[in-house]
Amino acid sequence: MTIEPDQPPARRSDATRAAILEAARARFAAEGFRKATIRAIATDAAIDPSMVMRYFGSKDGLFAAAVDIDLALPDLAAADPDQLGELLVRRFLALWEEPPGNEVLRTLLRSAVTDDAVTERFRTVFAEQVLPAVLRFGDAADAPRRGGLVVTQLLGIALCRYILRIPPVVGLTREALIADVAPTIQRYLVSAPTQ
Repeated sequence: MTIEPDQPPARRSDATRAAILEAARARFAAEGFRKATIRAIATDAAIDPSMVMRYFGSKDGLFAAAVDIDLALPDLAAADPDQLGELLVRRFLALWEEPPGNEVLRTLLRSAVTDDAVTERFRTVFAEQVLPAVLRFGDAADAPRRGGLVVTQLLGIALCRYILRIPPVVGLTREALIADVAPTIQRYLVSAPTQ
């Protein structure tokens, strides 16, 4: 008779870390950074609060890990140049509607208005992930303007559809929203600078 060994410690720690992050994302999304507590997150993860501190060091460390997101934007350079806006809007909607991105982005957007650290996280995501995608098209010197316009459009949709839940915006199907917004994003991606 063989005895199966217990799960290796690394696997248990991975599972514990994942449970903490899942609980933190849900709690931060529901309550924001300021109201969410380590104790409540630990309760949601069914662990002792000291374990949260062991894995993440502080509430700030936990928040940073919980909202770390890779937008995994499509490779626009390899795409049909006439479909850039559609590809970007389609990816954006998937991020906002599928876990874990939906909780991370909802948390970031809700918290950014009142927390400078979260605002800075948004700026980092813009600089490291959005701007490089926009730099592939049009005048490189104009990419920050065009990228900023892309973000204003997409975050406006996110605010109205997923946070404020404005009925006509929520009521749009994904395909209708893509059809309505993609031409604007397309124009921002490839437009020339205005004088």
